[in-house]
Amino acid sequence: MPVGGLLPLFSSPAGGVLGGGLGGGGGRKGSGPAALRLTEKFVLLLVFSAFITLCFGAIFFLPDSSKLLSGVLFHSSPALQPAADHKPGPGARAEDAAEGRARRREEGAPGDPEAALEDNLARIRENHERALREAKETLQKLPEEIQRDILLEKKKVAQDQLRDKAPFRGLPPVDFVPPIGVESREPADAAIREKRAKIKEMMKHAWNNYKGYAWGLNELKPISKGGHSSSLFGNIKGATIVDALDTLFIMEMKHEFEEAKSWVEENLDFNVNAEISVFEVNIRFVGGLLSAYYLSGEEIFRKKAVELGVKLLPAFHTPSGIPWALLNMKSGIGRNWPWASGGSSILAEFGTLHLEFMHLSHLSGNPIFAEKVMNIRTVLNKLEKPQGLYPNYLNPSSGQWGQHHVSVGGLGDSFYEYLLKAWLMSDKTDLEAKKMYFDAVQAIETHLIRKSSSGLTYIAEWKGGLLEHKMGHLTCFAGGMFALGADAAPEGMAQHYLELGAEIARTCHESYNRTFMKLGPEAFRFDGGVEAIATRQNEKYYILRPEVMETYMYMWRLTHDPKYRKWAWEAVEVPDSLCSILEFRRHSSRQPYSTDQPFIYLALENHCRVNGGYSGLRDVYLLHESYDDVQQSFFLAETLKYLYLIFSDDDLLPLEHWIFNSEAHLLPILPKDKKEVEIREE
Repeated sequence: MPVGGLLPLFSSPAGGVLGGGLGGGGGRKGSGPAALRLTEKFVLLLVFSAFITLCFGAIFFLPDSSKLLSGVLFHSSPALQPAADHKPGPGARAEDAAEGRARRREEGAPGDPEAALEDNLARIRENHERALREAKETLQKLPEEIQRDILLEKKKVAQDQLRDKAPFRGLPPVDFVPPIGVESREPADAAIREKRAKIKEMMKHAWNNYKGYAWGLNELKPISKGGHSSSLFGNIKGATIVDALDTLFIMEMKHEFEEAKSWVEENLDFNVNAEISVFEVNIRFVGGLLSAYYLSGEEIFRKKAVELGVKLLPAFHTPSGIPWALLNMKSGIGRNWPWASGGSSILAEFGTLHLEFMHLSHLSGNPIFAEKVMNIRTVLNKLEKPQGLYPNYLNPSSGQWGQHHVSVGGLGDSFYEYLLKAWLMSDKTDLEAKKMYFDAVQAIETHLIRKSSSGLTYIAEWKGGLLEHKMGHLTCFAGGMFALGADAAPEGMAQHYLELGAEIARTCHESYNRTFMKLGPEAFRFDGGVEAIATRQNEKYYILRPEVMETYMYMWRLTHDPKYRKWAWEAVEVPDSLCSILEFRRHSSRQPYSTDQPFIYLALENHCRVNGGYSGLRDVYLLHESYDDVQQSFFLAETLKYLYLIFSDDDLLPLEHWIFNSEAHLLPILPKDKKEVEIREE
């Protein structure tokens, strides 16, 4: 039975409940005002609190057995496949991990049982204490105050629902402005031209196999040659098609782009009765459709983007306006990940809607999208930041921080990226975003950025004041972010931030170079005598992630230092002259691989390419491949796009005219002297 049914005191017409754990959004009705008298509500609340106390308290009297707790109570699976998202739902996938991915969630195989037990117990204690604290605070209020709070909350949610359900009158006609810098000339250098052609061939291999074995489904299983769908997309189909649209366009794969457009026109349907990740659907589907429209001018992409944006609006039906992480597309009921700090929303998820929603208002003429994301800023600016840092969890019901865990990787990453890019996308008029970004970066540099004994700069994670000296692959995007924002840095700091970006790029390159396969692990550590190496089995996988290539692309564009092209190519292909050495070592050596052999360049073509496409790897330190059998949609949207741009001239998608969203989808800068929508007179 839903909690909302037991606790009408905390229900709302939108289904909001204490702690943000279940429900929210249009279509779900709570108990009526006269369902129970106030005294009966207090009795139910006290009984429920006692029940929760008894259940959680009993855990701490169980036998001290990690097998009992992890195998029975927490039901950990023996073999989880790393797969994409953030970058964070049910199922035997990494989305179930207690610290799931945010930009593309941190995913992987099961970790150390002792560490998992400790994390779960800490989470239970925290949730137990939070529930008791919130119940105590409520009971201390006068009955009149409680009744007033209930009525105010219901009124606010009802107003939001009515406004969001107001029918759109149709999209206004717009004058499509031909995009700048989407037609690229061939590079003058023959070697660079050849490498760029190779990246395009990789895209064709990935696309053709998706088309052949998984057309219309979300992603490809390149080993078993079938379709793969993540619970993140619910019943929405075609994630790879929408994610790949702009990559196909800029690579001038015109026939393939027309095929994809036809599928979108005929088959892309958002009227599904399923729960989706608001964050993932926004960055991949909304972002991909917006980008395709701005590149091609095809009206179907604008129409579909706005249609999907309207479908996502019920996610914002919470007391604070901080959106739910998960949303049922049919009912409009929302909820948060059950593992997320007492039902909190996640910083990188609700903080990675701004760019797309501003463009939805721009293209639809309806300000509601912009208002929703600007309200998120209002909530954040009212909160006190511990040490100036933004915790990864925020409760959408109370509008207060959850667990004080800070990360520039999973759960936090793209929030900071979107602050900087919101300022850039506004033609540098959004000064609030600029201030929030540089204030956050200053706190990050003070409390999280450290240097190893050998001189590698890394970004640690902050947990309640204590540092965990771990850096995720997701965090590697920050090198490009620091460099991109350097020109706008406070006086005298521009060169510093450019150098900081270069240092992060070097550290992430080392994380690649210190594996056998020359592809980076999901996370790497700086403790116990190791540097830039994964020490836990559930951190050794690679799922075709783009963040390192993203930083190389920005560093190349901003410095033209040839090492970034060199490093990018090392991640693509092994030199022919080394093939015999590689085969000998892989098939004859029984000795553990030493990372002190930088001359062996192994990468995507040698380890991830298979007959049916490209697959992620379970362990980048092994001599032989162990595939996860998933070709992630972001491999086509991001990894290959960034590689292609590294080996293209700067006039292809110039940074002064384009912003990349968190899925590398292209959004034009909105000039300050233009209206939100250029509407023709009817």
